[in-house]
Amino acid sequence: MSTEKQLSYRATNTYSVLNSFTSKTKNVWLVCHGIGYLSRYFLRHFTHLNPEENYIIAPQAQSKYYLNNEYKHVGASWLTRENTEAEIENVLNYLDEVYKAENLSNVQNLNILGYSQGVSVATRWVARRKIKCDRLIMHSGKVPQELKAEDFLFLKNTSFSFIYGTEDKYLKKGIIEVEEKRLYKLFPQKLEILSFDSGHEVNTELISKFA
Repeated sequence: MSTEKQLSYRATNTYSVLNSFTSKTKNVWLVCHGIGYLSRYFLRHFTHLNPEENYIIAPQAQSKYYLNNEYKHVGASWLTRENTEAEIENVLNYLDEVYKAENLSNVQNLNILGYSQGVSVATRWVARRKIKCDRLIMHSGKVPQELKAEDFLFLKNTSFSFIYGTEDKYLKKGIIEVEEKRLYKLFPQKLEILSFDSGHEVNTELISKFA
């Protein structure tokens, strides 16, 4: 008879940044990638932003794997359905360390963006850790079902945005309609919904809107 046990240990992980934080920086971004990305490649979607005014921080999902079973390119995933609650806590602890390392509690104009699976990571972190930000941007992903409107009440001056592609195979019309209704309940004030005519991809043009 097998028994699954649990223990804690110290782990090391990376994260990537784009540009430098200087006196000219106007916007700081913390951006959570989707499944299959590495953080340094996800940053390519932000190179169009003014490098003097935008400092971008991309945390790295811990669970890495080879893409397409070809053992060439590596991607990563934040969470799976396996041991999810413990893994969520691991991810949040890691994001806490990134937050401290970059001294984000003292910055102005903090944008937190989640793309695809990164939406669940970003929104859970903001809600559970009570992370204040100027904008919470949810791009092509769903907010976890356990999160409620009261989890975000502490964000008095935050703007909320939901971005999706009208041809996104993961967010078909029926799903979008349900998600939009839920988003208006979660964020009854300062919510904007932006769509674009394409599939499940990062929209750099709409990202520019927040810079």
